[in-house]
Amino acid sequence: MPVDSFKYLPRSIAAYYQTLVVQKADPIPWTAFSKPLNECRVAAVTTAGIYNKDSDPPFDAEREKREPMWGDPTYRRIPRDVRRDQIGASHLHLNNRDMLADVNTVLPLQRLAEFESGGVIGSLAQTNYSFMGFQPNTTEWRERYGPEVAGLLKDEAVDAVLLAPA
Repeated sequence: MPVDSFKYLPRSIAAYYQTLVVQKADPIPWTAFSKPLNECRVAAVTTAGIYNKDSDPPFDAEREKREPMWGDPTYRRIPRDVRRDQIGASHLHLNNRDMLADVNTVLPLQRLAEFESGGVIGSLAQTNYSFMGFQPNTTEWRERYGPEVAGLLKDEAVDAVLLAPA
């Protein structure tokens, strides 16, 4: 699936970002499992910008087109039993058609349900989450939406999250 992270940016700005030296971040925090995986409730989180067409609006691609340095920081709830025909995709930097052809490539709910049935995981969470991964300014995401989803996952007693970055 081809990705053009700079599709809606002027080429001069794209060139700037393509040559930008990224500072090394702090080490990624790691939390060991407190119980075996086959006893854990697992949720999936994606950054593919998918949404449930029956209940959610798409991510705001129109604003991003007007303001190329803005990305929609909100999230969408994706139920574990969502059907393929209910999924929409709204991401300007990914091939939405390919994602919709097999949504398991970006949010593997069917595969996780198979793991649940096979006893590999304890259970699949009732609610899973989708973000739109293009976030030039992560402040609102870090201060509001990320912690909000973390709280919702905690409320559902999720033990582990499979992050499916797009």
